[in-house]
Amino acid sequence: LGSIERIKAVAQRIKESKDNGNDLVVVVSAMGHTTDQLTQLASEITIHPTLREMDMLLSTGEQVSISLLTMALNELGSPAISLTGTQAGIITESAHGRARIIEIRTERIKNLIDQGKTVVIAGFQGTSLGIGGIAEITTLGRGGSDTSAVAIAASLAAEKCEIYTDVPGVLTTDPRIVKNAQLMKRISCDEMLELASLGAAVLHPRAVEIARNFGITLVVKSSWDKLDGTTLTSNKNLTFSKGGIEHRSPVDGLELVEDQAVVALSNIPDRPGIAAELFESLSDGGVNVDLIIQATHQLNTNDITFTIAEYELNRACAQCEKLINIVGGEISYKKNQSKLSIYGAGIMGRAGIASSLFQTLSDSEINIRLIATSEVKVSCVIDAEFGKKALRNVGEVFKLNNKQITINPIIENKDEPEVRGIALDKDQIQVSVKNVPDQPGTASTICSTLAEKNISLDTIVQSERNHKTKTKTKDISFTLKKNDRSEAKYLLQELLSKWKGSKLEEGNAIVRISAVGSGMPFTKGTAGKIFRALANQKINIEMIATSEIRTTCIISEKYGEK
Repeated sequence: LGSIERIKAVAQRIKESKDNGNDLVVVVSAMGHTTDQLTQLASEITIHPTLREMDMLLSTGEQVSISLLTMALNELGSPAISLTGTQAGIITESAHGRARIIEIRTERIKNLIDQGKTVVIAGFQGTSLGIGGIAEITTLGRGGSDTSAVAIAASLAAEKCEIYTDVPGVLTTDPRIVKNAQLMKRISCDEMLELASLGAAVLHPRAVEIARNFGITLVVKSSWDKLDGTTLTSNKNLTFSKGGIEHRSPVDGLELVEDQAVVALSNIPDRPGIAAELFESLSDGGVNVDLIIQATHQLNTNDITFTIAEYELNRACAQCEKLINIVGGEISYKKNQSKLSIYGAGIMGRAGIASSLFQTLSDSEINIRLIATSEVKVSCVIDAEFGKKALRNVGEVFKLNNKQITINPIIENKDEPEVRGIALDKDQIQVSVKNVPDQPGTASTICSTLAEKNISLDTIVQSERNHKTKTKTKDISFTLKKNDRSEAKYLLQELLSKWKGSKLEEGNAIVRISAVGSGMPFTKGTAGKIFRALANQKINIEMIATSEIRTTCIISEKYGEK
């Protein structure tokens, strides 16, 4: 809605849809760069405006849009009425600047639709009931209009929610970097959540979370043409939880995969191509690898650890031995392992979820052997003898019922592509905590210390290598957002002072390059292809972390776009 001409064009498009027999609710953002201009005005008065007054100021941008668009529709003879977030019944929590939606009271919207009117609602804003029930204007933060639209669609049980933007839909990667990026006709919400959390800016993760949780058909298309765009699919049934639209628990499932083995290669050379050679060899040997972990290197050597089904152990070790005989290093393995995973929308985006999992295992005196994280799943590898106990205790903590807990789930192969999209995230820094105690509770203490200040870790990698000290110690590496650097550093240094010999190390400037695809679990060799593509460009991999549908490599910042 950058100009009056664009507003008139949008109004014409809405009228056409209405004339085709559709009942419409239209959610709009502010015009053009209005939000930036309002923020600039505030900065000319104070460098520390209160969040409440910023909400009062920024919410006016959408109010201009809804009134002008409604005027344009009425001028075309298409009856319409505008509503602010408050008037539309969008009820949020009271956190100014980043409020989450609790519920939408839809009676007024439904009455207006029944009168034949198109309802034009201000996105990005809502209202919280403050002290004494007095309404306070709140804003939802970045991507707020997308979030408003999908939440309203969920509340109205809409047939679908269409997001109109300045791109033709969801592309396989960033077209500013890769000229032949392709438009995707469809993508699952889980895949989109991964890509959105990794920097794909076409949709905000919160909007995708709601679509996934409530089974909304979400379509992303261009406001400049009439092409089909990209359809996001979800397997969820439309169910409202007592927790509200955005206040339901992000954990909606728990699973235990038994009969797993962990294979660790340690002290192998730290140079481009090693990971590619290893996983190409495993693929050639017919071994299907699950989780892959590579921690930060030490001196000129590195460790790579991966998990497989136990029946594949002999074949995997034989392939690893071939590589070790050429490049050096040691190989070890451990049988009788299980993989415990929690899953749901936006797990890593909410500080405290991962630490709750780790704390529960610690309280159960269960040591975590490996950790693998993604936006929709956190997995821990533990000794098999503790599997059932872990399942029971973690299920209780996240209040999951029996239908949400699965042992040895059978994942259906729907012939999805192994890689749907590639994302480059430039907003991360790399941190390692060295020589921390190898005992239950270490990972949860680190995560919860940061979660208390609302700092979320992302790629968490726990090294398999033990240090030869009086007590067993390990290293844990992770990435976090750049603007959390200084506070995280302060909190971690304070924590590590309690663990003798522990220290904090910041890595070099990095980016995350990630491949996402729901066909990965059924395709041998995907990781090897990704590692080979990097090796061919002489790009060294500093860390590797995978989940079922995502493979992430941490590499030097200077190689990101290449």
